[in-house]
Amino acid sequence: MTKIKSYWLMKSEPDVYSWDDLVAEGEGTWDGVRNYTARLNLRAMQVGDEVFFYHSNIGLEIVGIAKISKAAFPDPTDPTERWSSVKVKPVRKLKRPVSLKEIKADPALADMELLTKFRLSVSGVKPEEWAHIVELAKRPT
Repeated sequence: MTKIKSYWLMKSEPDVYSWDDLVAEGEGTWDGVRNYTARLNLRAMQVGDEVFFYHSNIGLEIVGIAKISKAAFPDPTDPTERWSSVKVKPVRKLKRPVSLKEIKADPALADMELLTKFRLSVSGVKPEEWAHIVELAKRPT
């Protein structure tokens, strides 16, 4: 039986770790997450799941798509091994970023966890939300 791919959104402050940083590394470790719900999301991720890379605080926009390259393992920044991390690889930069303002204004995205659980640094994305955002990124600016 083939596992159905899941979709996620991961937030990062671009002045700390940006899309360009991930691209330059080729593969990054998503660590330092200290929220129980986000930890559950990290632990649910499987190799091949796709991720929106979201620039938080500065930019406030989805800028790229990455893929989980290694499922959950103990966070190397946590000596207690209570927290988890995953590895991600860049897939592609979006043709144009999709801003938080645009997402908030779109009724099709009203229930997106980015909006309903806005403090969460790692959140789930429904397949229909994923497809809608991918289409928004193709539209001219």
